[in-house]
Amino acid sequence: MNIADIATQEYIEVDVGTRMGKVRSTFENGNPKGIIVADDGEYEGVISEREVLQSHVEDDAKVAALIKPSRSAPAPRVSRDEDVRETARVLIESNAKMAPVFEDGELWGVISSDAVLEAVLENLNALTVEDVYSAEPVTIAEDDGIGKAINRLREHGISRIPVQNENGYLTGVVTTHDIADFVIRENDRMTTGDRVGDNERMLDVPVYDIMNSPVETTSLDATAEEAVETMLELDYGGLMVTPDDDDRIVTGVVTKTDVLRALTFTEEEHMDVQITNISLLDTISRESIVESITEVADKYAEMQVMHAHVRFKEHKEKLRGTPLIHCQIRLRTNKGQVAGTGEGYGAENAFRVALDKLERNVLEVKGVTSDQEYRGQLLRKLNEL
Repeated sequence: MNIADIATQEYIEVDVGTRMGKVRSTFENGNPKGIIVADDGEYEGVISEREVLQSHVEDDAKVAALIKPSRSAPAPRVSRDEDVRETARVLIESNAKMAPVFEDGELWGVISSDAVLEAVLENLNALTVEDVYSAEPVTIAEDDGIGKAINRLREHGISRIPVQNENGYLTGVVTTHDIADFVIRENDRMTTGDRVGDNERMLDVPVYDIMNSPVETTSLDATAEEAVETMLELDYGGLMVTPDDDDRIVTGVVTKTDVLRALTFTEEEHMDVQITNISLLDTISRESIVESITEVADKYAEMQVMHAHVRFKEHKEKLRGTPLIHCQIRLRTNKGQVAGTGEGYGAENAFRVALDKLERNVLEVKGVTSDQEYRGQLLRKLNEL
């Protein structure tokens, strides 16, 4: 299936000279998946709500201040007759909810992650939430400030955080959209003279005041189709995963991105590796990353790796012009999920640190599994006495 019939020519476009304040208001009022940016009518790129939220660009600044410095590689683009699976890969690797669609070299329209998911919805009943979800979610407490929530979102490159009360029970969810909506509304109420002090106080507002509650949940044995239907119906980007017998305990998060990533899985013999923010690669190539992860996975033959996800995140800190990069490698295997994280100056250094941590964690899984197999063998022998 290609995207010719699911791409659309309905999208929001702004010029690089547009004020950032207007862009922030556009996200609040229309909640678009992204906004096309043009420079004198020529396509320049796409900006997302997350990029606007995580930037420190003032409302009076121009869009150019956000989009141009942030692009170390050309913005993602797809052809109007592109395959759905390849389109999903482009959206994932560019960390985007929307990509521009070109026909004969000209901007024709856009394709959103929602449109892709709607097109393949009936095929998602072959997957369960357990097949695609992210375990061990990042959480935050009800009385933690919005500033802390923003830092967690940036640090982990996520768009939603489950909120827990003092007993560790799930009570709400805070998303990037919730925070952007709150900040925009508060800024609209301020006078220019009060803005600095009020902005500082905004960061201390408890997430309890802006979180979504009650929480929409799903279970591990629910189908991906059921989860996506709920997300599309409620216009949610993700659902909290809880045990069947207690929806107060959050064990993971499943998002539209998780399901999109599953669309890129292949049945070919080589390992399927997905890279988010691939534009940050410097002295290391995609091929080298795949080869290195394969070598680690092959050290434990009984651990079958279905999918590997490598995510790079750039920090502001630099050393002689090279940015500090955070890298996370996550393997989805028949033995569960195994991950490794690390930081370094440049993508290659960060990847090597994360890979070393991943290898140690893989060997730990191997050791635990071996111990369990030994105990099983011993018990069987005891039963034979």
